[in-house]
Amino acid sequence: MKNKSKYIDIFITSLSIDKKKFNEKLKYNEIPEWDSIAHMTLMSGLEEGFNISLDTDDIVDFSSFKKGMEILKKYKVN
Repeated sequence: MKNKSKYIDIFITSLSIDKKKFNEKLKYNEIPEWDSIAHMTLMSGLEEGFNISLDTDDIVDFSSFKKGMEILKKYKVN
């Protein structure tokens, strides 16, 4: 994924987490920072950052950092 560092930056910024707390095994609701409101902030950040519009099903399925990478591939974000 060429845009991986951008993806990571959007994750850290949108969820307002410390870079030291970030890891690629993050899952929705596993940390207090990634709640439903932060999830929508993350989705908005990804849409803006990659100039895409996520489908509702993809927003719901976006349950982890790794799942997010799979979903973004559908939008030609590699």
